[in-house]
Amino acid sequence: MPALDMTSFAGALKEHYAGQRVQNMVYKDNPLLAMLPKYEKFGGKNYPLPLIYGNPTGRSATFSTAQGNKNGSKIVEFLLTRSSDYALASISNEVLEASVGNVNAFMEAATCEIDGAINAAARSLAIGCYGSGSGTIGQVATASLGVTTITLVNINDITNFEVGMVLKAATTEAATTIRAGSVTITAIDRDLGTLTASANWSTGIAAIAQNDYLVPDGDATLKVKGLAAWIPYAAPSATAFYGVDRTADVTRLAGVRQDGSAKPIEEALIDLASRIGREGGRPSHLFLDFSKYADLEKALGSKVQYISEKVGEVGFSGLQINGPKGMIKVIPDQNCPSNLGYMLSMDNWKLYSLGGAPKILDSDGMKMLRESSADAVEIRVGYYAALGCNGPAYSGVVKLS
Repeated sequence: MPALDMTSFAGALKEHYAGQRVQNMVYKDNPLLAMLPKYEKFGGKNYPLPLIYGNPTGRSATFSTAQGNKNGSKIVEFLLTRSSDYALASISNEVLEASVGNVNAFMEAATCEIDGAINAAARSLAIGCYGSGSGTIGQVATASLGVTTITLVNINDITNFEVGMVLKAATTEAATTIRAGSVTITAIDRDLGTLTASANWSTGIAAIAQNDYLVPDGDATLKVKGLAAWIPYAAPSATAFYGVDRTADVTRLAGVRQDGSAKPIEEALIDLASRIGREGGRPSHLFLDFSKYADLEKALGSKVQYISEKVGEVGFSGLQINGPKGMIKVIPDQNCPSNLGYMLSMDNWKLYSLGGAPKILDSDGMKMLRESSADAVEIRVGYYAALGCNGPAYSGVVKLS
């Protein structure tokens, strides 16, 4: 019997990993990523996203004054560029050939690694949709780093980490300065918010310090610019964002910010919704991490109203609150930072990508590649994408206690 070759394997892979199956795997536990409108034909060099943030100013009760004060509409153009991300997996040829003649066993043998690669890329994109583009996923709380186990400043960030992940340290959240060296995670305590490395952290990264930020190797400053970039909690500086200086009108070009850390969660959310409403927005969705979602659910008590949201074949549960311009669906998302809530007018947001995001990379027609230095084949999963918003003022971020 001839050995299973690349062509016959690719055919089975295509059938088993049809678009709908991949989509279900990607969206299952990533609500924001699932609910974002999609545009999958983002080709070319960039994608222009124009925005009018000011009306003509030639208006006055006096004609001559109106004529003298004429100015045109204020228009900017965000030039979106794609960020790329990859997840690779290898499958032994012995495993593949040993499964020839038994389709179920064959697919079971390969499914673990292929599913894992798809999920890794999906989680990376889902986390990135909330991020600033820096790639940082947690911050060091431990003061003395001559140890193998450290604690995160925010223990809820533990959901961003995986055993086997190779990490670098950055001096700031922007990750523009990366310290030399790296560590590999060998154990995670998801209750305590601790990460254990194969050696002392200061051995792997000699200059690592308390309050440094952790970033997966190769990710620094290269990830998708997510909500933290489009509607940052700290008002943006004059540094160009996709070619735009947003200081001309920070709210209309970079969203609404609300400090609700000293208030009960329901009051903080009402204040944010009211401010967005004042700007003309009709927020439709609010994303919280699970702990803050639980706080809101408890605060509402008997007044809580539960809902369900469905995207294709995938469903999500949540609740709803009253906003000044309609009901707002509240969805818990493990990828949302625990100290922030993002209230979005979803019609103004879109994930622009070159094909599916993520997808199996097979532009050469081969879904599997023979490895040159091992008796194995490789599958490549990835995406090329950018998050865009044509109405930042209609969405906002709130800091929670």
